[in-house]
Amino acid sequence: MPESNPADLLIEATNWWSTDIIDMKPGVIRFRGFSIEQLIGSVSFPQMIWLLLRGDLPSPDHAALLEAALVAAVDHGPQAPSIAVGRMSITCGLPLNGAMASAINLLDDVHGGAGQQCMELYADIARRMSEGTALVAATQAGIAAFVEAHGKILPGSAIAFTRSTLAHRGSCRWSMLLVSAA
Repeated sequence: MPESNPADLLIEATNWWSTDIIDMKPGVIRFRGFSIEQLIGSVSFPQMIWLLLRGDLPSPDHAALLEAALVAAVDHGPQAPSIAVGRMSITCGLPLNGAMASAINLLDDVHGGAGQQCMELYADIARRMSEGTALVAATQAGIAAFVEAHGKILPGSAIAFTRSTLAHRGSCRWSMLLVSAA
């Protein structure tokens, strides 16, 4: 290993730990260029998550979408099989990482919003848009193609609500917003 002088090591370490997400020094905390003072009291928790992940503040529709997705992520409560397995694992003496792994393994393809199929649906809608189809038409055609191939339950539409018409309409809106956000 080549020898480095302390100044070079300091520069290398500083570069390694630098990020565009946060700039923090004595008296200054900035997230993606916004001071913490600007953000507190002016952005919601979902807006803050969006800012940290994407680097900009979301439109009102995107903020509402993210908030709905966060709420839908907790729709089952403690009786969900993945939660029950996690709780049972802890009760049986597993460490936290083992209990989390057990719970996550239950999610797979069907439970938890069918993530892979959901992303495939969004990719299909995005492909249709890249071919010149407008967002609403691309979303409608993508959903119709998905339902034709896989059945009436749309992935990522909150399992507890998949049988209601309202959830289907909500999924369509979510799909359009997610594709437009990409």
